[in-house]
Amino acid sequence: MNDDELQQRLRAIDPASDLTPADPDRVARLLEDTMNTDLTDTSAPGTPGTPDQESRNDGTRNRSPLTWLVAAAAVLIAGVGVFSLLGNDPERDDAPTAAPSASASVDPGSTAPSVTELGAPPPAAGRCMVPTAEALSTAQVAFSGTVQSVEAGVVTLVPDRFYTGEATELVEVRATPDELTALVGAVSFEEGRRYLVSATDGQVTVCGFSGPLSPNLEALYVEAFPG
Repeated sequence: MNDDELQQRLRAIDPASDLTPADPDRVARLLEDTMNTDLTDTSAPGTPGTPDQESRNDGTRNRSPLTWLVAAAAVLIAGVGVFSLLGNDPERDDAPTAAPSASASVDPGSTAPSVTELGAPPPAAGRCMVPTAEALSTAQVAFSGTVQSVEAGVVTLVPDRFYTGEATELVEVRATPDELTALVGAVSFEEGRRYLVSATDGQVTVCGFSGPLSPNLEALYVEAFPG
């Protein structure tokens, strides 16, 4: 709504719009007389000469200046109220809008991801058994995932499927430098490569039970965990 439309609305509801504009000097005198007049009138109603004399039967002809001043003030207050209402018109281009709350700026992705923490088995020299689905089925954790990083003491994988165990967003294998070197050598962990990994008692199982994704190893996992 523009200023011209607002003025038209105010003129349409102004009850004194048809009256002749008051003389500014007379309004000033009336205001001064009102400020200097005791509003408490103890004289009898209808007594000639009293400043607040008026008659409802005579209409507006005998209304006192005080009555007109009060009426003018009421019109002014009404106009201010209408302007306030129109000023908050939601259809106006410049109407105020509510600012977003502080909570709206919170990043929902700032929550730490869930993590499964595993360890590496200690380096050991010995012969490995041939991997079987029956032996693999006893693993407490088994999943497929891609290595995100191989850093000092930690291998981080992003799982895409859990065959058994509680699913999490990340899996971290933490170990001492010697253990990690042996694990990386046994499983050949490389960044960006996909793996099948199993673990028992919090330690990654090697000897062919964990390794790079291949058709044979995937078939072994599917057989061990048919669900």
